[in-house]
Amino acid sequence: MAIRIEDLEPLRDYLYRFALFQLQHSSSAEDVVQETLLAALEKPDSYSGQSSLKTWLTGILKFKIIDTQRRIYRDPLLISSIEGEEDSSDFDVLFNKTGHWGSDAPRRWEKPDASLEDKQFWAVYARCSQLMPRRTAMVFAMREELGLEIEQICQQLEITATNCSAMLYRARMSLRLCLEKNWFGNSP
Repeated sequence: MAIRIEDLEPLRDYLYRFALFQLQHSSSAEDVVQETLLAALEKPDSYSGQSSLKTWLTGILKFKIIDTQRRIYRDPLLISSIEGEEDSSDFDVLFNKTGHWGSDAPRRWEKPDASLEDKQFWAVYARCSQLMPRRTAMVFAMREELGLEIEQICQQLEITATNCSAMLYRARMSLRLCLEKNWFGNSP
């Protein structure tokens, strides 16, 4: 199926926003979008037309994002140039001595499904994601936003399943606390 540059241009902003949300770094997002568009133009025959062009390009983009995340994750110089942080989050204070929730136990969120359709919610979500340690945010994005299995994440990043699970746990805790404080309005 023939793909023209004119077909790709209207999708460029969407692809950039998607990549920026995942990578949280503008030049990296721009690079993966360029690579995606080039791949589409170089191999137009791989687009069968069974899905929308947007869906097909997003699929290519996801693999480009994963490659970039893997490169960033493995290169301590790259990751320090992006952020310069350590994973110092400690959620142990949320639990009592027996390992059960302390006084800051999760509270019921009002209409969480309705929030998913609110653009402002996603802006808060993006800010909360940026507050996570970069490596933790990468693992979370690969699992929850790009839909990779834990085995695939471990293989891509060369980490153990235990390490991956610990980072996912920390990411979920961090996100929950941030969303409670900044969106759902029932902070402890």
